[in-house]
Amino acid sequence: MNSSGIEKGVVSEEVEPPRGNRSRFAFACAILASMTSIILGYDIGVMSGAAIFIKDDLKLSDVQLEILMGILNIYSLVGSGAAGRTSDWIGRRYTIVLAGAFFFCGALLMGFATNYPFIMVGRFVAGIGVGYAMMIAPVYTAEVAPASSRGFLSSFPEIFINIGILLGYVSNYFFSKLPEHLGWRLMLGIGAIPAVCLAIGVLAMPESPRWLVLQGRLGNAFKVLDKISNTKEEAISRLNDIKRAAGIPEDMTDDVIVVPNRKSAGKGVWKDLIVRPTPAVRHILIACLGIHFSQQASGIDAVVLYSPTIFLKAGLKSKNDQLLATVAVGVVKTLFIVVGTCVVDRFGRRALLLTSMGGMFLSLSALGTSLTVIDRNPGQTIKWAIGLSVTTVMTFVATFSIGAGPVTWVYCSEIFPVRLRAQGASLGVMLNRLMSGIIGMTFLSLSKGLTIGGAFLLFAGVAAAAWTFFFTFLPETRGMPLEEMESLFGSYTANKKKNVTKEGKEVVEEH
Repeated sequence: MNSSGIEKGVVSEEVEPPRGNRSRFAFACAILASMTSIILGYDIGVMSGAAIFIKDDLKLSDVQLEILMGILNIYSLVGSGAAGRTSDWIGRRYTIVLAGAFFFCGALLMGFATNYPFIMVGRFVAGIGVGYAMMIAPVYTAEVAPASSRGFLSSFPEIFINIGILLGYVSNYFFSKLPEHLGWRLMLGIGAIPAVCLAIGVLAMPESPRWLVLQGRLGNAFKVLDKISNTKEEAISRLNDIKRAAGIPEDMTDDVIVVPNRKSAGKGVWKDLIVRPTPAVRHILIACLGIHFSQQASGIDAVVLYSPTIFLKAGLKSKNDQLLATVAVGVVKTLFIVVGTCVVDRFGRRALLLTSMGGMFLSLSALGTSLTVIDRNPGQTIKWAIGLSVTTVMTFVATFSIGAGPVTWVYCSEIFPVRLRAQGASLGVMLNRLMSGIIGMTFLSLSKGLTIGGAFLLFAGVAAAAWTFFFTFLPETRGMPLEEMESLFGSYTANKKKNVTKEGKEVVEEH
């Protein structure tokens, strides 16, 4: 019989790679997995400026334009719905390759589009890639990252989304100098290039060790864990934790085994997740859906997609000034997402979410008020209101990026039990994209019906409700091994929190 190199209580005497090399390998895996998010972010950001020229070139109405802007996220529901089952079937790594293929085809179709139906087909194909990418990148990263740096590494997809958005804004600014009919096509079509790089780079990544265990490939799983863990002892411990969570007896140590009572390719998952969940799983599912709903319903995509429109309403008249201000939004968003990523493992998920949503509420309230003042005084230049509008757009994206942006993906990728993780996370992504699509497709109509200031005051109300939900419902998960995460849930209260110290001891805090 083949042995995976792990016997009970025995550690191999092989020379271990230095700790730094192991950390760098996990770091490299997280970066490669997150490359899908650059393409996604670029596609979102570039449409913000391209829409100005597409509307003029293709003679679109406001309704056609807002549908074009938001429909990508509705289309992404197809990819999100299929991503969980697909990643359980072909693995996390090849699901990332599949996402890259959809991005490539979608970018080419949009770049060569000659009319409205043509560009909508391109948005549909790219949207499927969005759905796959938004689910699989954080799940893969969470499954390869050590618990001590999981929050940091799992935030990478959000960082790369923001880098992509910034690149899209910069692309808008530079390609806007070209003739109208050519500029927007290059803005959209150039997104095909990083998709090819992604597909090649992903081939250097290992498969998720948790997926390998679920397939009974213990030997391969241990080899991956040995490369991404800080010590060999940690790799053995992580493998045993995964086996326990998957229902595999500890004495089964062959390289390849038949997983006992295995429900292959995701069978039975929906029943355990939705139809007959345990109290803990029900709590986890509600927490995941609640945090995804809150992230999007508080209006972030209204700002990301319609920044030029918002700045026009705020008093910036030239397209050049609007695009420059939009680039500034991208820079602020990217800088603060890096800050949030660096502190998520230090201060915890819950603290960042509460701080973030509180700041978003204040920013949205001030933005809605200032835009209302400008709207009620047509023809007048109210400098303080213009300055406050521009400033609060920046503070809104900054406070979003320090918490609600990255922590949503970190939190939801780590809280589900291993067998439910892919499909549970895909449900969260589907709701996220649905809300993003609704906001994107209705913002212009909403701002006409309520006024643009009223629309942002509505988003402020959502942010206040989200803060209350986070405070009462979400427990802290910092430092907890993925296989023990379920023990934090089930009581529907966030007042009892179990933390893990650096020494690995569990501490229960009562507040």
